Amino acid sequence: MKEGIHPKYVETKVTCGCGNSFVTRSTKPELKVDICSACHPFYTGKLKYVDTAGRIERFKTKFAGTGYRSVKRGKKTETAESEGT
Repeated sequence: MKEGIHPKYVETKVTCGCGNSFVTRSTKPELKVDICSACHPFYTGKLKYVDTAGRIERFKTKFAGTGYRSVKRGKKTETAESEGT
């Protein structure tokens, strides 16, 4: 290995949003993560929605009043199809 071109490999404290923390090694001294093995649904067996950007809430508000337009629209009429050709 060449000297002076590689980052320092240090002990890293990883902190999760659930409050869990552990020590590992990385090139950064501290990492903050949203989900870890203590709160991930695969390891806990509990279903949990991870919605950091509010996407589920935006989806619900978007389709709350109108619903799905493509479902309500129905089929095209013959006159609309003949006008296109």
